Amino acid sequence: MFSRIGLSQSLIGLFLWGALLSQPVSTAPVDPVSYRVSFAMAQNHYVDIEARIPAASGDLELFLPVWTPGSYMVREYSRQIESIQFLSADGQPLRFEKTRKNRWLVKGVNGPVTARYRCYCHEMSVRNCWVESDFALLTGAQLFLAPVGHLKRPFQVQVELPANWKRVETGLAPLGNNRFEADDYDTLVDSPMVVGNPAVYDFTVSGVAHRLVNEGEGGIWDGPRSAKDAEKIVATVHKLWGDIPYSKYPPRSYTFLNLLTQAGGGLEHKNSTVLMNSRWGQRARQDYLHWLSLVAHEFFHAWNVKTLRPKALGPFDYENEVYTPSLWVAEGFTAYYDNLLVRRAGFSSHKEYLEAVSKDIEGLQATPGRQIQPLRDSSFDAWIKYYRPDENSVNSGVSYYVKGSLVGLLLDARIREASQGKHSLDDVMRKAYQLYSGPQGYSEEQFRAVAEEMAGASLASFFADYVDSVKELDYKPMMAFYGLRFKKQEVKKDNKDPESGWMGYAAALKNNRLMVTTVTRATPAYEAGLNVDDEIIAVNDYRVLPDKVERLDERLRQYSPGATISLLVARREKLLRLNVRLAKKPSESWSLEIDPEADEQARLHREAWLGPDLKS
Repeated sequence: MFSRIGLSQSLIGLFLWGALLSQPVSTAPVDPVSYRVSFAMAQNHYVDIEARIPAASGDLELFLPVWTPGSYMVREYSRQIESIQFLSADGQPLRFEKTRKNRWLVKGVNGPVTARYRCYCHEMSVRNCWVESDFALLTGAQLFLAPVGHLKRPFQVQVELPANWKRVETGLAPLGNNRFEADDYDTLVDSPMVVGNPAVYDFTVSGVAHRLVNEGEGGIWDGPRSAKDAEKIVATVHKLWGDIPYSKYPPRSYTFLNLLTQAGGGLEHKNSTVLMNSRWGQRARQDYLHWLSLVAHEFFHAWNVKTLRPKALGPFDYENEVYTPSLWVAEGFTAYYDNLLVRRAGFSSHKEYLEAVSKDIEGLQATPGRQIQPLRDSSFDAWIKYYRPDENSVNSGVSYYVKGSLVGLLLDARIREASQGKHSLDDVMRKAYQLYSGPQGYSEEQFRAVAEEMAGASLASFFADYVDSVKELDYKPMMAFYGLRFKKQEVKKDNKDPESGWMGYAAALKNNRLMVTTVTRATPAYEAGLNVDDEIIAVNDYRVLPDKVERLDERLRQYSPGATISLLVARREKLLRLNVRLAKKPSESWSLEIDPEADEQARLHREAWLGPDLKS
């Protein structure tokens, strides 16, 4: 219904809009916010920042993000800032007060303001800063104060190198002499830096420059090999997507910051990524396949998350949690593709790929929380659950990485089967990228609609069962389509040892005490009331020595499933007896293998999915 009031207001609005359009538009350049980064106390894990904010008048409020894109937890970066001061253009101290945990209000500004502060950087993770005498990893969200409400402007960074450091590696556009520029604050905080003396390997794929930066090779990690293999991953991902988003803006390149620091993890950025691994990670084949999978995962994010993203993930609110139910697509589907891309690039065999998928299936089936928390809720609650695990997390929640990857596996097979091989999840991702890349993002409903379009059939029950509820994943249709099966468990006929009883707990040695660390839901230990932090003392009045973690399991081998034992524990110094009725340990196999009895059509489906197998 269109009321008279609404019509008159609309006419007034059109008049005012026309008047505004008739005014000249200012094209004057906006002065950048600039930072000087130095390392006078690198050996003590400090970085010094000098931020210069262009001329302002009145009160100036500055803020620091509380989280970094790609890692959905409030991290309170401002707690690491020390010795902050604000100076006028002539170097005089300015009055200021802290108005929030991450905001500073500078009073009576009349001209440019310089902020000087020191930041402590000693957390070896892809989400934080690390500074030491050998090198630095700088994460923008932890370091760079910015004027509130003025983020769509240029930002520049000048890095002053210690005498023994030679390089700055980052995805920021270079201006020369270790000076870099970002078009806006989003780009600044999404462009980490490695500063020091890393080994650098350049390669070109599809006419676009790429760079692998290895910090910490130590004569152990084979840099040229890793660069050559990363190049092959890049080419495989390019082939899947067809378009290269980071080739469209400066510096029109992509940088892998690979820190061989005995840590782990990865975090995606606009045109770069931070990876952490062990310098020994090439010695064992499975370890190296894991690194290649990490490369594929974070690189895939240049499309899925950094360009094609849920609506909520931009523009960023750096001071509050940003909620989305779609991390099962953003992260879960990326996790599905990481090992798959390693397979398609020819690094792993069909058997090795199926072993990787089997680990995810087994991990999910060993998580009772899968029957409690729906997948989309796992995404929405990432801020308070996934990144803040406790001893009960396995019982109450599910990983949107693990379950999301398996939903991707099943959805891929469903689309291939429903479309008679004409489409796959690859086509869903490409179509969604075509429709929703850029500022608009996609809603969960829009993504589901694209999947249904590619399948040519309704997927409502699929999403209702596997995303919106806690119904168990059914692997049978996928296995039948690809010609797979779960391995049958071998039973040793000559095994004369009686079957052992089982409780369903985990323990660790702490200060020469055998302490319970996890009690799994719906197990004998859970039903008997065994608690995390109980100290295990004895079984049926016989001492269980606290000399190794497996000691209680050894004792349980003396009892068969169905037997009831008296477990003596100490709980906050009080002795308690718990009657535990032992059970048979669950033994269902979740290990996938090729079904030798599958028909030729299934083999063709499998090879269309995985490509030809490696030659033996």
